This record gives sequence, C-alpha cells and structure tokens, in this order.
Amino acid sequence: MHCGPPGVKLWAMGIEEYGGGQGPRPDVLVVTTNDVPGHRVQEVIGEVFGLTVRSRHIGSQIGAGLKSMVGGELKGLTKTLVQTRGQAMERLVEQARARGANGVLAFRFDVTDAADVGTEVCAYGTAVVLARE
Repeated sequence: MHCGPPGVKLWAMGIEEYGGGQGPRPDVLVVTTNDVPGHRVQEVIGEVFGLTVRSRHIGSQIGAGLKSMVGGELKGLTKTLVQTRGQAMERLVEQARARGANGVLAFRFDVTDAADVGTEVCAYGTAVVLARE
C-alpha cells in the first residue's frame, strides 16, 4: 500500500521485500476469517501448520542492539521475519494441498523463542474443501 501522492515514494523498502500474503488466484486460498463469501465449506479436513525455526545471527543481534539505542526500524530483522513467515506459510499451503484442501480458514501466525537460540514461526489454520455457492 502506497498511501501517498502519485510518484512519491514514502519508504525505501520494496513491498515485495517487506510484505507478505498470497498472489492472485491461489490454488489453496488462505484466509484469516472463518468463512469465505460466495463459498461453502464442503469438507473440513482438519488442522494444518507450517513451521520453521531460524537461528539468531550474532551480527544482526549486535546491529539490532545498536539500532535500538537510537531508535528506528530494524530493517534487516524485519526482512528476515517476512521471509521466515513466508516460508512457514508456504509449508502450511503445501500440507493443506497434500491433504486435498483448496482452502485454509482461521489462518494465524505464532512466533516464539526457541530454546533461546532462535525464533520459531508457526503458520496454522483449518484445512477445508471449499465449493462455490
């Protein structure tokens, strides 16, 4: 989302590097809602998830520590988290597809520390078969 006058770039980061989500017309539709307008749930397959754990890079931790003293966005860490969430979501979609789903409802992310050596990112939801009404 640009949110500014045409031709004025409000930030130096590209949306493809710092945004997420699915592209147009995915074969497995992932939504945060419990239903999809114009569709009915034909079959509930069950919970699916995609998980990844990323180790902490000491250089990025030092840089983040220095940046936190002066304020501002930690762009390197933001980019890493976007990539990590994207990987978790891809794994969720792969699992849903392998189980015969064409949709995932109530999609969420969960992010936690993993034994103080990394960050665990889990994408989860309910795999379903959707049919157009």
